[in-house]
Order: sequence, then C-alpha cells, then structure tokens
Amino acid sequence: MLDVWYTRNSGPCTIWNHGHILIIKPKDTLILYRDMTCRTEYCSKNPTYDVYKSLDANQNCRVRILPDCTLSDM
Repeated sequence: MLDVWYTRNSGPCTIWNHGHILIIKPKDTLILYRDMTCRTEYCSKNPTYDVYKSLDANQNCRVRILPDCTLSDM
C-alpha cells in the first residue's frame, strides 16, 4: 500500500485513502504526489484520462497504480 496524495483540477491536496476508488472523467486533470504537501509528483509524466482508459482492458473502469507509477488493469 502506497501513501499517495492527489489534486484534481487544481483543487486541494487530498490523501488517496487505501482501497478508495477514485472516479475521473475526460475533462479531469488528476496529478498524483508522493508527499502530503503536493509538491513532489509521483509520476514523472502524469497519466491522462485517455491513458487510464487505454489500460482498462476489461472495461470495468478500474486501473491499479503500482509503485513507481506503473499502471495496470485490475
């Protein structure tokens, strides 16, 4: 389990609770961070909605974010 924080559409820095499913929409900008002040980005290139969608092979709208920003289908 990773401690990851995020901002959505330049909103507040929020902890991503373990096991929480976060729904994003095509217009959303989601940035992941390693720290609770949202200053150190978790991914060198933050994935877009299209990247998440392309990884969802079984189309169940769930993608896993693993250490070092490795993404996979759930």
